[in-house]
Amino acid sequence: MLEMTREEFEELVSLALDRVPPELMRLMDNVAVFVEEEPQDPEDRDLLGLYEGTPLTERGEWYAGVLPDRITVYRGPTLRMCKTREDVVAETEITVVHEIAHHFGIDDERLHELGYG
Repeated sequence: MLEMTREEFEELVSLALDRVPPELMRLMDNVAVFVEEEPQDPEDRDLLGLYEGTPLTERGEWYAGVLPDRITVYRGPTLRMCKTREDVVAETEITVVHEIAHHFGIDDERLHELGYG
């Protein structure tokens, strides 16, 4: 497995967020991004990221006073999958964009078509 400290990985996630166009970031609402070592479910050991919440496209008048949506990027699976630091940089960017897209209501099928699968 590729070696990278948690701090280095968190910095890559932060850089990936910085690369998201500002006009898109301004549209994001009530969402927080986290880095975790591993998914909670051992069956998901290859999961690179997870979006939990209510996509913007599904929010209605009832949406108020709720906890923030959560985007989690998993360090362990990413490092196991990648062979080089450059691979980690690229995969982290793809994962961040993929999970942000879920926040905007874009499903996995469409993300795969766009190359963010």
